[in-house]
Amino acid sequence: MNRILWVVQALLAAVFLFAGGMKLVLPLEVMTKQMPLPGWFLRFTGTAEVLGALGLILPGVLRIRQELTPMAAAGLTVVMIGATALTLFVGGGLSALVPATVGLLAVFVVYGRAGTHRADAPAPDSVGG
Repeated sequence: MNRILWVVQALLAAVFLFAGGMKLVLPLEVMTKQMPLPGWFLRFTGTAEVLGALGLILPGVLRIRQELTPMAAAGLTVVMIGATALTLFVGGGLSALVPATVGLLAVFVVYGRAGTHRADAPAPDSVGG
């Protein structure tokens, strides 16, 4: 299960790094033609996506603050709920399947990683005494 979670986390990180990075580097005029949202909100969303992508990977790789991974996935779930709702509002039902699927994968990471690194759990080297 750990390997499956890592694969999903890596895929989600790649998706959010790309999507968030594009929101940070593309001119606002180009983005606001495609999405009916204010420019500042697109930049904010891009920042949240990039930070969320980093939060999916870095805590586990660096083995510090690993409890942040499910929090990052939960934040990205909220972003994808908004993206799904916006897609339904603007375009149509079938195109909303993409953000909904990405959101469900983020929920999978939340549940897969939540509780595995609890703050009150004993450290592995202190078990047994």
